[in-house]
Amino acid sequence: MSNSLFDQLKKTGLIDEKKAQQAKREKHRQVKKKKGKKAGPPAASKLQAQQAQAEKVARDRELNRQREQAAKQKAIAAQVKQIILANRIENNDGRIRFNFIDDNKVQQIYVTEKLQDQLALGSLAIVKLEGSYVLVSADAAKKIKDRAPSLVMHCKVAQGASGDSGDPYAEYQVPDDLMW
Repeated sequence: MSNSLFDQLKKTGLIDEKKAQQAKREKHRQVKKKKGKKAGPPAASKLQAQQAQAEKVARDRELNRQREQAAKQKAIAAQVKQIILANRIENNDGRIRFNFIDDNKVQQIYVTEKLQDQLALGSLAIVKLEGSYVLVSADAAKKIKDRAPSLVMHCKVAQGASGDSGDPYAEYQVPDDLMW
């Protein structure tokens, strides 16, 4: 039985030579189509579309993160401004110059003798508000320092709070009210 099915059908007379050839051609076409339709790599346009979509998603995430960061900074700036305005101490009639450092430059603010003593003791602090300097309480300065440390210009820590037990010069008092 080494004869093919076509040969056997021809011998029996069920099909003729022409139909056998046509059936072979059809079979050959089907085999060719199957070979051509093998699962190959996806189309280049699909890959590009997927890559563009992934890049867009990453870009959108980054933009959202930047927007959230900007909104957070804006909220912190508003909180700091509100704290400063609520706790500022008016200083209109000061005649004594109080020096402090801002961005490695010596700045000055004019205060009264009472305010100078409070600054030296650490119960008052100097903060920066929109290019000018404002006096606030030490508690308010701590709140501001938690949110925006760069805005606190001068805030002396109270004597009892700085407990450096290993400081050899702890028993010597350094006057902070010196004029320089």
